[in-house]
Amino acid sequence: MYLAECSPSYLRGTLVSTNIAMVAFGQFMANVVDGIFGDDAHDGWRYMLGMGGIPSLVQFVGFLFMPESPRWLICQGQEEKARRALQSMRGMLDIEEEYEQIKQTCREIQQEEEARGRKPVIIQMLQIPAVRRSLLVGCSLQVIQQFAGINTVMYYSATIIRMSGVKSDEAAIWLSAVTSAVNFLFTVVGLYLVERIGRRPLTLGSLMGAIVSLAWLAVGFHLSALNTPPVDYLEPVVMDSQCSRYRSCNDCRQDLDCGYCYIDLEDAVANASCLPTSYDNPWMATTGRCNSSYLPNPLTWAYDYCPTPYSWMPMVGLVLYLVFFAPGMGPMPWTINSEIYPLWARSTGNSVSTFTNWTCNLAVSMSFISLTEALTRYGTFWMYACMAFAGAILLALILPETKGRSLEELEGLFARPWIGDSGAPINYNIKTVQYVHIRGLNRDGRESELDSPE
Repeated sequence: MYLAECSPSYLRGTLVSTNIAMVAFGQFMANVVDGIFGDDAHDGWRYMLGMGGIPSLVQFVGFLFMPESPRWLICQGQEEKARRALQSMRGMLDIEEEYEQIKQTCREIQQEEEARGRKPVIIQMLQIPAVRRSLLVGCSLQVIQQFAGINTVMYYSATIIRMSGVKSDEAAIWLSAVTSAVNFLFTVVGLYLVERIGRRPLTLGSLMGAIVSLAWLAVGFHLSALNTPPVDYLEPVVMDSQCSRYRSCNDCRQDLDCGYCYIDLEDAVANASCLPTSYDNPWMATTGRCNSSYLPNPLTWAYDYCPTPYSWMPMVGLVLYLVFFAPGMGPMPWTINSEIYPLWARSTGNSVSTFTNWTCNLAVSMSFISLTEALTRYGTFWMYACMAFAGAILLALILPETKGRSLEELEGLFARPWIGDSGAPINYNIKTVQYVHIRGLNRDGRESELDSPE
Protein backbone atom coordinates (compact mmCIF):
# COMPACT_ATOMS: atom_id res chain seq x y z
CA MET A 1 0.00 0.00 0.00
CA TYR A 2 2.80 2.42 0.92
CA LEU A 3 4.66 1.65 -2.32
CA ALA A 4 1.50 2.11 -4.39
CA GLU A 5 0.77 5.51 -2.84
CA CYS A 6 4.34 6.74 -3.32
CA SER A 7 4.96 5.38 -6.86
CA PRO A 8 4.32 7.11 -10.20
CA SER A 9 1.67 5.21 -12.18
CA TYR A 10 4.10 3.95 -14.86
CA LEU A 11 6.31 2.27 -12.22
CA ARG A 12 3.72 1.30 -9.61
CA GLY A 13 3.33 -2.34 -10.67
CA THR A 14 7.08 -2.90 -10.86
CA LEU A 15 7.80 -1.32 -7.48
CA VAL A 16 5.01 -3.14 -5.63
CA SER A 17 6.02 -6.42 -7.27
CA THR A 18 9.63 -5.78 -6.20
CA ASN A 19 8.43 -6.11 -2.62
CA ILE A 20 7.15 -9.64 -3.38
CA ALA A 21 10.39 -10.45 -5.23
CA MET A 22 12.33 -9.56 -2.09
CA VAL A 23 10.05 -11.84 -0.05
CA ALA A 24 10.93 -14.64 -2.49
CA PHE A 25 14.63 -13.78 -2.14
CA GLY A 26 14.26 -13.94 1.65
CA GLN A 27 12.68 -17.39 1.35
CA PHE A 28 15.61 -18.53 -0.79
CA MET A 29 18.17 -17.21 1.71
CA ALA A 30 16.26 -18.85 4.59
CA ASN A 31 16.49 -22.20 2.77
CA VAL A 32 20.23 -21.70 2.26
CA VAL A 33 20.62 -21.02 5.99
CA ASP A 34 18.59 -24.18 6.69
CA GLY A 35 20.89 -26.15 4.40
CA ILE A 36 24.02 -24.83 6.12
CA PHE A 37 22.80 -25.68 9.62
CA GLY A 38 20.78 -28.76 8.62
CA ASP A 39 23.67 -31.13 9.41
CA ASP A 40 23.66 -30.06 13.06
CA ALA A 41 20.93 -32.29 14.46
CA HIS A 42 21.07 -30.82 17.98
CA ASP A 43 21.52 -27.04 17.72
CA GLY A 44 20.98 -26.32 14.00
CA TRP A 45 17.36 -25.28 14.47
CA ARG A 46 18.44 -22.66 17.04
CA TYR A 47 20.68 -20.96 14.48
CA MET A 48 17.95 -21.20 11.82
CA LEU A 49 15.51 -19.30 14.04
CA GLY A 50 18.03 -16.87 15.53
CA MET A 51 19.42 -15.74 12.16
CA GLY A 52 15.99 -14.30 11.34
CA GLY A 53 16.69 -11.48 13.82
CA ILE A 54 19.36 -9.96 11.56
CA PRO A 55 17.21 -8.97 8.56
CA SER A 56 14.46 -7.93 10.98
CA LEU A 57 16.84 -5.43 12.60
CA VAL A 58 18.01 -4.12 9.21
CA GLN A 59 14.41 -3.58 8.11
CA PHE A 60 13.51 -1.80 11.35
CA VAL A 61 16.43 0.63 10.95
CA GLY A 62 15.43 1.22 7.33
CA PHE A 63 11.89 2.11 8.36
CA LEU A 64 13.22 5.02 10.41
CA PHE A 65 14.33 6.78 7.21
CA MET A 66 11.07 6.36 5.27
CA PRO A 67 9.08 9.56 4.56
CA GLU A 68 5.33 9.50 5.07
CA SER A 69 3.08 8.92 2.05
CA PRO A 70 2.40 12.28 0.29
CA ARG A 71 -1.24 11.28 -0.27
CA TRP A 72 -1.73 10.64 3.44
CA LEU A 73 0.00 13.91 4.38
CA ILE A 74 -2.20 15.97 2.04
CA CYS A 75 -5.36 14.36 3.40
CA GLN A 76 -4.16 15.19 6.92
CA GLY A 77 -3.70 18.86 5.97
CA GLN A 78 0.14 18.76 6.06
CA GLU A 79 0.50 20.16 2.55
CA GLU A 80 3.99 21.66 2.75
CA LYS A 81 5.39 18.47 4.23
CA ALA A 82 3.62 16.50 1.52
CA ARG A 83 5.12 18.71 -1.19
CA ARG A 84 8.65 18.17 0.16
CA ALA A 85 8.09 14.40 0.45
CA LEU A 86 6.82 14.19 -3.15
CA GLN A 87 9.73 16.29 -4.46
CA SER A 88 12.16 14.03 -2.61
CA MET A 89 10.56 10.86 -4.00
CA ARG A 90 10.42 12.16 -7.60
CA GLY A 91 13.90 13.72 -7.46
CA MET A 92 12.68 17.01 -8.97
CA LEU A 93 11.08 20.26 -7.90
CA ASP A 94 8.32 20.45 -10.54
CA ILE A 95 5.65 18.11 -9.15
CA GLU A 96 2.72 20.56 -9.32
CA GLU A 97 0.51 18.57 -11.70
CA GLU A 98 0.70 15.37 -9.66
CA TYR A 99 0.47 17.33 -6.40
CA GLU A 100 -2.70 19.15 -7.48
CA GLN A 101 -4.28 15.91 -8.71
CA ILE A 102 -3.69 14.26 -5.33
CA LYS A 103 -4.94 17.37 -3.54
CA GLN A 104 -8.15 17.44 -5.57
CA THR A 105 -8.74 13.77 -4.78
CA CYS A 106 -8.33 14.42 -1.07
CA ARG A 107 -10.87 17.27 -1.24
CA GLU A 108 -13.39 14.99 -2.95
CA ILE A 109 -12.78 12.29 -0.34
CA GLN A 110 -13.35 14.72 2.51
CA GLN A 111 -16.59 15.92 0.90
CA GLU A 112 -17.74 12.33 0.46
CA GLU A 113 -16.91 11.54 4.09
CA GLU A 114 -18.95 14.49 5.28
CA ALA A 115 -21.87 13.35 3.14
CA ARG A 116 -21.61 9.72 4.30
CA GLY A 117 -21.17 10.50 7.98
CA ARG A 118 -18.75 8.85 10.38
CA LYS A 119 -19.59 5.19 9.84
CA PRO A 120 -16.74 2.64 10.09
CA VAL A 121 -14.80 2.51 6.83
CA ILE A 122 -15.53 -1.19 6.22
CA ILE A 123 -19.30 -0.48 6.47
CA GLN A 124 -18.96 2.38 3.99
CA MET A 125 -17.00 0.12 1.62
CA LEU A 126 -19.75 -2.50 1.67
CA GLN A 127 -22.45 0.13 1.05
CA ILE A 128 -20.86 1.58 -2.12
CA PRO A 129 -21.25 -0.83 -5.09
CA ALA A 130 -18.01 0.12 -6.89
CA VAL A 131 -15.88 -0.16 -3.74
CA ARG A 132 -17.66 -3.39 -2.76
CA ARG A 133 -16.71 -4.81 -6.14
CA SER A 134 -13.08 -3.82 -5.71
CA LEU A 135 -13.03 -5.48 -2.29
CA LEU A 136 -14.49 -8.66 -3.76
CA VAL A 137 -11.85 -8.71 -6.50
CA GLY A 138 -9.04 -8.05 -4.01
CA CYS A 139 -10.14 -10.77 -1.58
CA SER A 140 -10.82 -13.24 -4.43
CA LEU A 141 -7.26 -12.82 -5.67
CA GLN A 142 -5.90 -13.62 -2.20
CA VAL A 143 -8.16 -16.65 -1.75
CA ILE A 144 -7.26 -18.06 -5.16
CA GLN A 145 -3.54 -17.48 -4.57
CA GLN A 146 -3.65 -19.60 -1.41
CA PHE A 147 -6.07 -22.29 -2.61
CA ALA A 148 -3.89 -22.82 -5.67
CA GLY A 149 -1.41 -24.26 -3.16
CA ILE A 150 1.51 -21.81 -3.25
CA ASN A 151 2.32 -21.91 0.45
CA THR A 152 1.88 -25.67 0.54
CA VAL A 153 4.72 -25.73 -1.98
CA MET A 154 6.80 -23.13 -0.09
CA TYR A 155 6.25 -24.42 3.46
CA TYR A 156 6.36 -28.12 2.61
CA SER A 157 8.77 -28.17 -0.33
CA ALA A 158 11.27 -30.37 1.54
CA THR A 159 8.43 -32.68 2.63
CA ILE A 160 7.08 -32.89 -0.94
CA ILE A 161 10.57 -33.64 -2.21
CA ARG A 162 10.90 -36.42 0.38
CA MET A 163 7.48 -37.76 -0.61
CA SER A 164 8.65 -37.95 -4.22
CA GLY A 165 11.36 -40.48 -3.23
CA VAL A 166 14.46 -38.49 -2.22
CA LYS A 167 16.12 -40.45 0.63
CA SER A 168 18.40 -37.88 2.28
CA ASP A 169 17.05 -35.14 4.58
CA GLU A 170 20.02 -32.94 3.71
CA ALA A 171 19.43 -33.44 -0.03
CA ALA A 172 15.75 -32.57 0.43
CA ILE A 173 16.66 -29.32 2.24
CA TRP A 174 19.11 -28.26 -0.48
CA LEU A 175 16.67 -29.19 -3.25
CA SER A 176 14.11 -27.07 -1.39
CA ALA A 177 16.61 -24.19 -1.62
CA VAL A 178 16.77 -24.78 -5.40
CA THR A 179 12.98 -24.48 -5.68
CA SER A 180 13.12 -21.24 -3.65
CA ALA A 181 15.77 -19.93 -6.05
CA VAL A 182 13.46 -20.73 -8.99
CA ASN A 183 10.65 -18.89 -7.20
CA PHE A 184 12.84 -15.81 -6.75
CA LEU A 185 14.22 -15.78 -10.31
CA PHE A 186 10.80 -16.03 -11.92
CA THR A 187 9.33 -13.43 -9.57
CA VAL A 188 11.99 -11.12 -11.02
CA VAL A 189 10.70 -12.09 -14.49
CA GLY A 190 7.31 -10.85 -13.29
CA LEU A 191 8.88 -7.43 -12.57
CA TYR A 192 9.83 -7.22 -16.25
CA LEU A 193 6.42 -8.34 -17.51
CA VAL A 194 4.02 -6.47 -15.20
CA GLU A 195 4.24 -3.09 -16.97
CA ARG A 196 4.64 -4.63 -20.44
CA ILE A 197 1.79 -7.12 -20.77
CA GLY A 198 -0.42 -5.87 -17.92
CA ARG A 199 -1.82 -7.29 -14.69
CA ARG A 200 -4.78 -9.21 -16.10
CA PRO A 201 -3.01 -11.34 -18.76
CA LEU A 202 -0.06 -11.95 -16.42
CA THR A 203 -2.38 -13.15 -13.65
CA LEU A 204 -4.54 -15.39 -15.84
CA GLY A 205 -1.58 -16.82 -17.78
CA SER A 206 0.26 -17.56 -14.55
CA LEU A 207 -2.77 -19.30 -13.06
CA MET A 208 -3.32 -21.49 -16.14
CA GLY A 209 0.32 -22.60 -16.03
CA ALA A 210 -0.05 -23.39 -12.31
CA ILE A 211 -3.09 -25.56 -13.07
CA VAL A 212 -1.12 -27.60 -15.62
CA SER A 213 1.77 -27.96 -13.15
CA LEU A 214 -0.53 -29.11 -10.34
CA ALA A 215 -2.00 -31.71 -12.69
CA TRP A 216 1.56 -32.85 -13.53
CA LEU A 217 2.33 -33.15 -9.80
CA ALA A 218 -0.82 -35.22 -9.27
CA VAL A 219 0.02 -37.56 -12.16
CA GLY A 220 3.61 -37.87 -10.92
CA PHE A 221 2.55 -38.86 -7.42
CA HIS A 222 -0.05 -41.25 -8.85
CA LEU A 223 2.56 -43.01 -10.98
CA SER A 224 4.87 -43.13 -7.95
CA ALA A 225 2.11 -44.74 -5.90
CA LEU A 226 1.44 -47.34 -8.60
CA ASN A 227 5.13 -48.18 -9.03
CA THR A 228 6.48 -48.71 -5.52
CA PRO A 229 8.37 -51.86 -4.51
CA PRO A 230 6.59 -54.75 -2.77
CA VAL A 231 6.91 -56.05 0.77
CA ASP A 232 8.66 -59.38 0.15
CA TYR A 233 10.06 -60.23 3.58
CA LEU A 234 7.93 -60.80 6.68
CA GLU A 235 9.99 -60.50 9.84
CA PRO A 236 8.93 -62.96 12.58
CA VAL A 237 8.90 -60.25 15.29
CA VAL A 238 6.05 -58.37 13.55
CA MET A 239 3.75 -61.29 12.76
CA ASP A 240 1.00 -59.88 15.01
CA SER A 241 1.42 -56.25 13.92
CA GLN A 242 -1.04 -54.48 11.61
CA CYS A 243 1.98 -53.53 9.50
CA SER A 244 2.40 -57.17 8.48
CA ARG A 245 -0.80 -56.92 6.40
CA TYR A 246 0.61 -54.49 3.84
CA ARG A 247 2.05 -55.81 0.59
CA SER A 248 3.63 -52.70 -0.96
CA CYS A 249 5.64 -49.70 0.18
CA ASN A 250 2.83 -47.31 -0.74
CA ASP A 251 0.29 -49.19 1.40
CA CYS A 252 2.79 -49.39 4.27
CA ARG A 253 3.66 -45.68 4.02
CA GLN A 254 0.04 -44.53 4.17
CA ASP A 255 -0.23 -45.93 7.70
CA LEU A 256 1.40 -43.43 10.08
CA ASP A 257 2.23 -46.27 12.48
CA CYS A 258 4.31 -48.15 9.90
CA GLY A 259 7.51 -47.64 7.90
CA TYR A 260 9.37 -49.41 5.10
CA CYS A 261 12.65 -51.22 5.86
CA TYR A 262 14.67 -52.51 2.91
CA ILE A 263 18.10 -53.32 1.54
CA ASP A 264 19.13 -50.64 -0.97
CA LEU A 265 20.93 -52.12 -3.96
CA GLU A 266 20.98 -48.72 -5.76
CA ASP A 267 19.10 -49.98 -8.80
CA ALA A 268 16.80 -52.33 -6.90
CA VAL A 269 15.11 -53.01 -3.57
CA ALA A 270 15.54 -56.32 -1.76
CA ASN A 271 14.29 -58.00 1.44
CA ALA A 272 11.74 -55.26 2.12
CA SER A 273 9.48 -55.41 5.16
CA CYS A 274 6.81 -53.18 6.74
CA LEU A 275 7.63 -52.51 10.38
CA PRO A 276 5.82 -50.65 13.18
CA THR A 277 7.00 -47.22 14.27
CA SER A 278 5.75 -44.51 16.62
CA TYR A 279 4.24 -41.14 15.72
CA ASP A 280 6.57 -39.35 18.16
CA ASN A 281 9.74 -41.03 16.90
CA PRO A 282 9.27 -42.15 13.29
CA TRP A 283 13.02 -42.09 12.52
CA MET A 284 13.33 -45.78 13.34
CA ALA A 285 11.16 -48.87 13.73
CA THR A 286 9.99 -49.90 17.19
CA THR A 287 11.12 -53.44 16.45
CA GLY A 288 12.85 -55.51 13.76
CA ARG A 289 15.92 -54.88 11.64
CA CYS A 290 15.44 -51.12 11.45
CA ASN A 291 15.07 -50.64 15.21
CA SER A 292 18.13 -48.37 15.37
CA SER A 293 19.07 -44.80 14.56
CA TYR A 294 22.32 -46.06 12.98
CA LEU A 295 21.49 -48.60 10.32
CA PRO A 296 24.23 -50.74 8.76
CA ASN A 297 24.63 -50.32 4.99
CA PRO A 298 22.83 -51.18 2.78
CA LEU A 299 19.82 -51.25 5.15
CA THR A 300 17.48 -48.26 4.70
CA TRP A 301 14.49 -47.05 6.74
CA ALA A 302 11.82 -45.08 4.83
CA TYR A 303 9.08 -43.60 7.00
CA ASP A 304 8.03 -40.69 4.75
CA TYR A 305 8.78 -41.80 1.19
CA CYS A 306 8.89 -44.83 -1.08
CA PRO A 307 11.69 -45.62 -3.54
CA THR A 308 10.29 -45.27 -7.05
CA PRO A 309 11.61 -44.73 -10.60
CA TYR A 310 9.13 -41.84 -10.99
CA SER A 311 10.56 -39.60 -8.26
CA TRP A 312 11.70 -37.13 -10.94
CA MET A 313 8.13 -36.31 -11.99
CA PRO A 314 7.04 -34.53 -8.79
CA MET A 315 10.38 -32.67 -8.78
CA VAL A 316 9.80 -31.42 -12.33
CA GLY A 317 6.20 -30.53 -11.46
CA LEU A 318 7.36 -28.57 -8.42
CA VAL A 319 9.80 -26.50 -10.49
CA LEU A 320 7.27 -25.94 -13.30
CA TYR A 321 4.68 -24.82 -10.77
CA LEU A 322 7.00 -22.10 -9.43
CA VAL A 323 8.10 -21.10 -12.96
CA PHE A 324 4.47 -20.32 -13.82
CA PHE A 325 3.18 -19.13 -10.46
CA ALA A 326 6.01 -16.81 -9.41
CA PRO A 327 5.74 -14.12 -12.17
CA GLY A 328 1.98 -13.65 -11.89
CA MET A 329 -0.08 -15.17 -9.10
CA GLY A 330 2.75 -14.58 -6.62
CA PRO A 331 2.99 -10.77 -6.79
CA MET A 332 -0.19 -9.74 -8.67
CA PRO A 333 -2.71 -10.15 -5.81
CA TRP A 334 -0.59 -7.75 -3.75
CA THR A 335 0.06 -5.37 -6.66
CA ILE A 336 -3.61 -5.19 -7.69
CA ASN A 337 -4.81 -4.83 -4.09
CA SER A 338 -2.50 -1.85 -3.64
CA GLU A 339 -4.15 -0.11 -6.61
CA ILE A 340 -7.87 -0.78 -6.70
CA TYR A 341 -9.22 0.98 -3.60
CA PRO A 342 -10.00 4.71 -3.31
CA LEU A 343 -7.66 6.59 -0.99
CA TRP A 344 -10.15 6.77 1.89
CA ALA A 345 -10.58 2.96 1.80
CA ARG A 346 -7.08 1.88 0.76
CA SER A 347 -5.66 0.95 4.16
CA THR A 348 -8.83 -0.86 5.22
CA GLY A 349 -9.16 -2.64 1.86
CA ASN A 350 -5.57 -3.84 2.03
CA SER A 351 -6.04 -4.92 5.64
CA VAL A 352 -9.15 -6.97 4.80
CA SER A 353 -7.50 -8.62 1.78
CA THR A 354 -4.35 -9.39 3.80
CA PHE A 355 -6.48 -10.88 6.57
CA THR A 356 -8.19 -13.02 3.91
CA ASN A 357 -4.81 -14.13 2.56
CA TRP A 358 -3.47 -15.21 5.95
CA THR A 359 -6.71 -16.93 6.96
CA CYS A 360 -6.61 -19.04 3.79
CA ASN A 361 -2.85 -19.50 4.25
CA LEU A 362 -3.51 -20.94 7.72
CA ALA A 363 -6.24 -23.26 6.42
CA VAL A 364 -4.12 -24.58 3.54
CA SER A 365 -0.91 -25.04 5.53
CA MET A 366 -2.63 -26.71 8.48
CA SER A 367 -4.60 -29.12 6.28
CA PHE A 368 -1.94 -30.25 3.78
CA ILE A 369 -0.53 -33.25 5.68
CA SER A 370 -4.01 -34.36 6.74
CA LEU A 371 -5.23 -34.07 3.14
CA THR A 372 -2.36 -36.22 1.82
CA GLU A 373 -3.43 -38.90 4.31
CA ALA A 374 -7.17 -38.62 3.60
CA LEU A 375 -7.10 -37.97 -0.18
CA THR A 376 -3.64 -39.43 -0.96
CA ARG A 377 -0.81 -37.26 -2.27
CA TYR A 378 -2.03 -37.21 -5.86
CA GLY A 379 -5.64 -36.59 -4.77
CA THR A 380 -4.55 -33.51 -2.82
CA PHE A 381 -2.85 -31.96 -5.86
CA TRP A 382 -5.85 -32.77 -8.06
CA MET A 383 -7.95 -30.86 -5.52
CA TYR A 384 -5.62 -27.84 -5.72
CA ALA A 385 -5.74 -27.99 -9.53
CA CYS A 386 -9.56 -27.98 -9.50
CA MET A 387 -9.72 -25.03 -7.09
CA ALA A 388 -7.20 -23.11 -9.22
CA PHE A 389 -9.28 -23.82 -12.34
CA ALA A 390 -12.44 -22.51 -10.65
CA GLY A 391 -10.45 -19.44 -9.58
CA ALA A 392 -9.26 -18.85 -13.15
CA ILE A 393 -12.86 -18.82 -14.40
CA LEU A 394 -13.86 -16.34 -11.69
CA LEU A 395 -10.94 -13.99 -12.39
CA ALA A 396 -11.57 -14.12 -16.14
CA LEU A 397 -15.04 -12.69 -15.41
CA ILE A 398 -14.29 -10.05 -12.76
CA LEU A 399 -10.63 -8.97 -13.01
CA PRO A 400 -10.09 -5.69 -14.94
CA GLU A 401 -6.82 -4.31 -16.25
CA THR A 402 -5.23 -1.64 -14.04
CA LYS A 403 -2.00 -1.06 -15.97
CA GLY A 404 -1.02 2.55 -16.68
CA ARG A 405 -3.84 4.22 -14.76
CA SER A 406 -3.30 6.62 -11.90
CA LEU A 407 -4.75 5.74 -8.51
CA GLU A 408 -7.25 8.56 -8.99
CA GLU A 409 -8.45 7.13 -12.34
CA LEU A 410 -8.81 3.66 -10.84
CA GLU A 411 -11.50 4.89 -8.46
CA GLY A 412 -14.02 4.80 -11.34
CA LEU A 413 -12.86 1.50 -12.83
CA PHE A 414 -15.18 -0.73 -10.84
CA ALA A 415 -18.26 1.29 -11.75
CA ARG A 416 -18.04 -0.47 -15.14
CA PRO A 417 -19.65 -3.90 -15.75
CA TRP A 418 -17.46 -6.96 -15.09
CA ILE A 419 -18.80 -9.39 -17.66
CA GLY A 420 -17.29 -8.78 -21.07
CA ASP A 421 -14.89 -6.09 -19.85
CA SER A 422 -11.42 -6.96 -21.10
CA GLY A 423 -9.86 -3.95 -19.44
CA ALA A 424 -9.71 -1.75 -22.57
CA PRO A 425 -8.34 1.72 -21.86
CA ILE A 426 -10.86 4.33 -20.73
CA ASN A 427 -10.90 7.34 -23.05
CA TYR A 428 -12.22 9.65 -20.35
CA ASN A 429 -11.20 10.27 -16.79
CA ILE A 430 -13.23 9.83 -13.64
CA LYS A 431 -14.14 13.51 -13.41
CA THR A 432 -15.83 13.39 -16.86
CA VAL A 433 -17.93 10.39 -15.83
CA GLN A 434 -19.00 12.12 -12.62
CA TYR A 435 -19.89 15.33 -14.51
CA VAL A 436 -22.05 13.56 -17.06
CA HIS A 437 -23.71 11.51 -14.36
CA ILE A 438 -24.54 14.54 -12.23
CA ARG A 439 -25.55 16.96 -14.99
CA GLY A 440 -27.20 14.47 -17.30
CA LEU A 441 -25.61 15.96 -20.43
CA ASN A 442 -25.12 14.21 -23.75
CA ARG A 443 -21.99 14.43 -25.90
CA ASP A 444 -22.79 17.82 -27.45
CA GLY A 445 -23.59 19.42 -24.07
CA ARG A 446 -27.42 19.46 -24.28
CA GLU A 447 -29.51 18.21 -21.39
CA SER A 448 -30.99 14.76 -21.87
CA GLU A 449 -32.27 11.82 -19.89
CA LEU A 450 -29.28 9.75 -18.65
CA ASP A 451 -29.28 6.09 -19.73
CA SER A 452 -25.60 5.24 -19.14
CA PRO A 453 -22.35 6.85 -17.96
CA GLU A 454 -21.54 7.62 -21.62
